[in-house]
Amino acid sequence: MSFLVLGLILLTVFASACAQLVLKLGVTEPKMQAALQSGVIDAIWAAALSPFVWFGLIIYALSVALWLWVLSKVDLSVAYPFVGLGFVVTMLFGILLLNENVTPMRIIGTVLIVGGCVLVGKSA
Repeated sequence: MSFLVLGLILLTVFASACAQLVLKLGVTEPKMQAALQSGVIDAIWAAALSPFVWFGLIIYALSVALWLWVLSKVDLSVAYPFVGLGFVVTMLFGILLLNENVTPMRIIGTVLIVGGCVLVGKSA
């Protein structure tokens, strides 16, 4: 696997994790929380009017477009395990940006995922 393809895989994973972060910020806005309590229709409207939700969806769309290019260059069985690195990035976002509590078991699980990604990368 070339460094370009590996870099684009990692960029795609990072973009997807960024989309998760932005979507999380969108659904935790006070307006969105109130709408979620009001019902499905209100929640859909609040999501449709949320800049965070839209920005998250745009990031996802860009990462999907990039992912399609990656899949045209690399076997699915090689590329897809790298998606597991998204767990690492989102966990770090949760810890560093959202002040989430992370248990030792979650850290161990994430380290195992990273190990699997390294093994798959070396086999390509």
